[in-house]
Amino acid sequence: MKKQKGPPIIYLDNAATSWPKPPGAIAAMCAAYAAGGVSPGRSSHRLAREAEARTAELRCRLRDFFGGEDPEKVVFCHNATQALNTLILGMVRPGMHIVSSVAEHNSVLRPLHHLQQQGPATVDFVPLNDQGVVAPAAVAARLRPETGFVILNHVSNVTGLVQPVAEIAAVCRRQNVPLFLDASQSAGVLPIDMHALGVSALAFTGHKSLLGPTGIGGLVLTAAVDPVPTRFGGTGFDSRSLAHPGAYPFRLEAGTLNILGIMGLHAGLDYIAQTGREAILAHERKLAARLITGLEAIPGVRVHYAASRAARVGVVSCELENTVAEDAAEILDGEFQIAVRAGLHCAPLMHQHMGTDRHGTLRFSVGPFTTAAEIDQALAAVAQIAAA
Repeated sequence: MKKQKGPPIIYLDNAATSWPKPPGAIAAMCAAYAAGGVSPGRSSHRLAREAEARTAELRCRLRDFFGGEDPEKVVFCHNATQALNTLILGMVRPGMHIVSSVAEHNSVLRPLHHLQQQGPATVDFVPLNDQGVVAPAAVAARLRPETGFVILNHVSNVTGLVQPVAEIAAVCRRQNVPLFLDASQSAGVLPIDMHALGVSALAFTGHKSLLGPTGIGGLVLTAAVDPVPTRFGGTGFDSRSLAHPGAYPFRLEAGTLNILGIMGLHAGLDYIAQTGREAILAHERKLAARLITGLEAIPGVRVHYAASRAARVGVVSCELENTVAEDAAEILDGEFQIAVRAGLHCAPLMHQHMGTDRHGTLRFSVGPFTTAAEIDQALAAVAQIAAA
């Protein structure tokens, strides 16, 4: 996969934001914005109609990409955090019980903590099994008559491990409980068919494996999911009414959409379609396996859930015996020009479960433009740090 020319840095922080973007994507995005970067759905002139058409086209593409139902129930947000807040806060009802897991990102944990603190809902956090994933039986054991929904991430942003979503969805379906999926780390790299998996709602962000810019994300909802609005404002629709519109997608979209982000997400989807999602996944898994093998061979390095190589994306976390994670990341950046992430990765319960909550882990995350040579350079650098 051809990489654009850029600074002499080895970028292994794609789980935070993918970089670089596909060749030509930024130029295409900026050209489209320069030609018609106006507000969609706000005016009747030609440029506004064209912007609305591109927005409607992206809703259809994302509906098909994720195996959704209705393009009008593809709702745009600024990122997955806003999408998850919109979903969780819009679906909670007084007295509701919610099931989640310790593997979640703070974009799920903090809204759920807020609900527990304020009193509308109670939450059970399912622990992980010895393989580092949520066991369907563990979810089943926590379902109650008052359980309103189960919300889980598709892939851990700490370990890269893939949850058994279809099996968990089957458990939920037997109890008539909807399953909501945080696809922040999976959208764009793993195949996702909401209908086949049995997922009722999905949150995504555009700036990770969908290869778009920051500032764009959203929800894909099925007919069974109808959050109440938590934000109110202009929509360009039914402006005479002081009540926020109830029709989708306006129901959950208040304010001007990020048309630059929408154009950038088009470009990201174009690259994924041209390259093939299967090819991207195979590339990233091959590099992750190379990384795990190399890290395991370095004395004093521990890789978390190294055995689970087939059921992961290109995210690998490790610890160094003689160097805390944040110090190792600073050395990699300052001395070797290698960008990684260290710490808790906004997943505190996951680190409590792993026993790494004091210093966190050193996280490497590959992307479609990462090369085997870059992995080998990173391994050589870690070996030097571990030997010091």
